[in-house]
Amino acid sequence: MRHGEAAPMVTEQQVRDWVGGYVRAWTTNSKKDIAALFTPRAEYHEWPYETAWVGREAIIDGWLDRAPWQEGGWEFEWSLLTLNADTAAIEGLGRYKDLGTFANLWTVTFDQKARCTMFRMWNNQV
Repeated sequence: MRHGEAAPMVTEQQVRDWVGGYVRAWTTNSKKDIAALFTPRAEYHEWPYETAWVGREAIIDGWLDRAPWQEGGWEFEWSLLTLNADTAAIEGLGRYKDLGTFANLWTVTFDQKARCTMFRMWNNQV
């Protein structure tokens, strides 16, 4: 985005579609499904873990390294907290049979095609 340009407006439906794609990618671990979510220069940051994946390829590699987390089964529920122009705040709850339950807060910033340019997650085991 250039100086003086308005941030793209993302819709609630685009956010729902993107989170649906995120859950699908977490289920399939398909490079194609993961890549579809992010721009080439996207960033993915997660706390309290030291996760700073910069660029779509780094995101794909980091994501696939976490495939073992899914062993034993998992489920995820979420809700949209707020939407402000190009950024959504999302509350999630992931339950992993082998890892436990995690409450998380995401902020996701989107481009004009509703692909993620910046993903930030605060992750807390409950």
